[in-house]
Amino acid sequence: MMSRPSAEHYRQAQIEGAVMNADPHRLVSLLLTGACDRIRLAGACLARGDQARKGKAIGEACAIVGHLSGSLDHEAGGEVAANLASLYDYVSRRLTEANLHNDGTALEESLDLLGEVGAAWEAIAPAREATVADGAQA
Repeated sequence: MMSRPSAEHYRQAQIEGAVMNADPHRLVSLLLTGACDRIRLAGACLARGDQARKGKAIGEACAIVGHLSGSLDHEAGGEVAANLASLYDYVSRRLTEANLHNDGTALEESLDLLGEVGAAWEAIAPAREATVADGAQA
C-alpha cells in the first residue's frame, strides 16, 4: 500500500510527464481538465464544510482559468478568442462568488461552462491526435 505522500508524488510525476510530452492542443485540454477537477474538489469540500481546502481549490481553478485566458491569441483567434476571454472572465467571477458566499450553484455553473468548452476543444482535436487516440498508426 502506497503512503499518501508517495501516491501524491507519483501523481505529480505523471502530470509533469504528460505536460512535458504534450502538444499545445493537449496542454489546453490538460488545463481545462485541471480546472474542472479543482472545481469538483471545491464542491466536495464545500459539502463537508472544509473551508480552507475549498478556498485553495477555487484559487487553483481561478489560476488555471487565468492561464487559459492569458494564452488566448486574440490576433489569430478574433471573435472566438474574444468570446472565450469573456467566458473565462465570467467563470473567474463566478468562482470568486462561490468562494465568498459558499455558493454551490456558482461552482456547478462554472463546471458546466468549462465542461462545454472542454468538449468543444476535444471535438477540434488535430487529425494526428485523433488518429493516435483511435489506436491507428500515425
